[in-house]
Amino acid sequence: MSYLTSRRRFSDLSEQEILALAISSEEDDARIYRMYADRLRADYPGSARVFEGMAEEEDHHRQALIDLHQARFGGTIPLIRREHVAGYYARRPVWLVKSLGLERMRAEAEAMERDAERFYLKAAARTQDPETRRLLGDLAAAEGEHHHRAEELEDRHLDGGTRSKEAGTERRQFLLTWVQPGLAGLMDGSVSTLAPIFATAFATHDTWTTFLVGLAASVGAGISMGFTEAASDDGELSGRGSPLKRGIASGVMTAAGGLGHALPYLIPHFWTATAVAVMVVFVELWAIAAIQNRYMDTPFLRAAFQVVLGGALVFAAGVLIGSG
Repeated sequence: MSYLTSRRRFSDLSEQEILALAISSEEDDARIYRMYADRLRADYPGSARVFEGMAEEEDHHRQALIDLHQARFGGTIPLIRREHVAGYYARRPVWLVKSLGLERMRAEAEAMERDAERFYLKAAARTQDPETRRLLGDLAAAEGEHHHRAEELEDRHLDGGTRSKEAGTERRQFLLTWVQPGLAGLMDGSVSTLAPIFATAFATHDTWTTFLVGLAASVGAGISMGFTEAASDDGELSGRGSPLKRGIASGVMTAAGGLGHALPYLIPHFWTATAVAVMVVFVELWAIAAIQNRYMDTPFLRAAFQVVLGGALVFAAGVLIGSG
């Protein structure tokens, strides 16, 4: 509470402090853009150069503000930053996330420019000095036009071949981080839980017991698969991306695959619940085949044969064991 009450209100800042705040903000933004560029340089060199160009733009803004401050107030710039001002826009620390995607970086950059534009408009309205008001107004206009500048930089650094290559790299990263672990989890959850669920169903003819077994099997398999995926590879050498994201994708899809045919056993009537569960299994297996075809370039008929045949064998094993 003491920290919050010690923050200055923007309306109480002097013109010198407003300039100092603008200088520190431009410096922070340039650092964020250069951090984005460093993250992208290996896989997206063209986009890295775009962010480097945006950082240079922020450097020019900062230097213009410093020159104005020296002319009006001298060379000693007050130490004032975003966190010192109540109600001032804050930069979300998303740049600390190592696995931040290219599109998310671009979206964050657009938000940064909008925030800066609003700040300069408010700052210009608070100043009385004509030269200061002119510069702040020009900077507001520059921030508002930055998306056009970004487009110019993209046209310069991202030719057709580079864009295609970066798009391919981004798709590959999406497949490795989300689709591949999620698909493996969905397959494991859908197929591995068939035997215990249907064995319990035909052994007991008790829908509630079957549901509890299915729930336990699905959640347990989801937790196991999630931790296994997250611990198997930190993604640094393989380039498969964040282990947390991969673990979440694998764990959630594993649990979902099992719960799909466990939930019908909330229906009290055994044969009705079983019929619905069988239809759900059919949909799950064909969905897996479609995902393999769409994202993993597996021929649909081959994917369908492999998945449906495997699922049918496990399903038959569960029914036979439960009926024995």
